Amino acid sequence: MRVGVLTGGGDCPGLNAVIRAIVRKGVQEYGHEFVGFRDGWRGPLEGRSIRLDIPTVRGILPRGGTILGSSRTNPLKEEDGIRRIKDTLARQGIDALVTIGGEDTLGVAARLCDEYRVPCVGVPKTIDNDLSATDYTFGFDTAVGIATEAIDRLHTTAESHMRVLVVEVMGRHAGWIALHSGLAGGANVILIPEQPFDIEQVCAWVTSRFRASYAPIVVVAEGAVPKDGDVVLKDGSLDSFGHVRLSGVGEWLAKEIERRTGKEARTTVLGHVQRGGTPSAFDRWLATRFGLHAIDAVHEGDHGVMVALRGTDIVRVPIAEATARLKTVNPELYSEVGVFFG
Repeated sequence: MRVGVLTGGGDCPGLNAVIRAIVRKGVQEYGHEFVGFRDGWRGPLEGRSIRLDIPTVRGILPRGGTILGSSRTNPLKEEDGIRRIKDTLARQGIDALVTIGGEDTLGVAARLCDEYRVPCVGVPKTIDNDLSATDYTFGFDTAVGIATEAIDRLHTTAESHMRVLVVEVMGRHAGWIALHSGLAGGANVILIPEQPFDIEQVCAWVTSRFRASYAPIVVVAEGAVPKDGDVVLKDGSLDSFGHVRLSGVGEWLAKEIERRTGKEARTTVLGHVQRGGTPSAFDRWLATRFGLHAIDAVHEGDHGVMVALRGTDIVRVPIAEATARLKTVNPELYSEVGVFFG
């Protein structure tokens, strides 16, 4: 078989581990050939590709990012997008396409497979850990580790100056990074998109922390929203999947805390540093297993599925099911950590 591979959406640690596993097992055990499409869905749209073989993937396991490049291109919004993709796949003799991405990338793959009979197998990638069909997505563990280390470092500078430090982490609709890193880093307030927050309550927690002679750390997901307020936007532009650019809630929160409590407050926006650098051991392990099972599905002709982690097992689920709804933090889980607030 001749198999295409692409990585779409935001980059994250572990993408190269998936590519490596797919190619290594696909070549060594099945004798398949591989084509890597450049820059997400833009690659098959424009016919931009590279050959993938064992020498190509040698040494990429510990590297962050993706050797194939990525983009947020949505072929469903492009003129003749589906036809152009099908023409590229036919011209290059592609028998199946492995799509590595999150909700948007896999959503396109689901439609291509179900409606246009393009054989696709999905691999779940997102640092937000918000795909409902899998217990974990690779990239999440690394992002949490990076955020936790940053929070650890910020504790000492906050206490040196006795000021509030607000840490803004990624999380558009789901607060998994904020919840995990905030709890692991000993934050005094954690704010997530699933639970609109009361700014007066936040200020009360901050004041309580100062009363105990400690400087508070507030961790807030970029998609967190104040009660009776709106999400804070970086600007009003939309990407091709209709997403606005978030970022700014941390700065807004710091100003409000300072105004209401009289305590100095500063903001640290971790932003894309959470996506970059060397993947953690867990993300390398999970990404590698996803890649091995993805090429098994391709070889067996089991199309329209996504590989997923359930407990310690890798299973296959319909891509459409995997992208039907987001996995968000449930209220009971969030309430568990409330004992540490203030």
